[in-house]
Amino acid sequence: MSDENVLGRINELVDEEHALRQQLAAGEITSDEEHARLRALEVALDQCWDLLRRRRSARSLGGDADGVPVRSAGEVEGYLQ
Repeated sequence: MSDENVLGRINELVDEEHALRQQLAAGEITSDEEHARLRALEVALDQCWDLLRRRRSARSLGGDADGVPVRSAGEVEGYLQ
């Protein structure tokens, strides 16, 4: 996966977030549905940003950015806990 792929996925997730907010405003989904999906989107976004930062770091240190794996949601979300 390239940096461009990761950035593309980030853009897709942000677009989905905006669409959810529009669906809520239009009464197409409930607040509970929006919150559940937003939470999942936030986790996916955190994973993407983490991957992008670690790929860039590996590259700047002369490492293989393509060898950097996606971290689990639990690991990414557990940084501050």
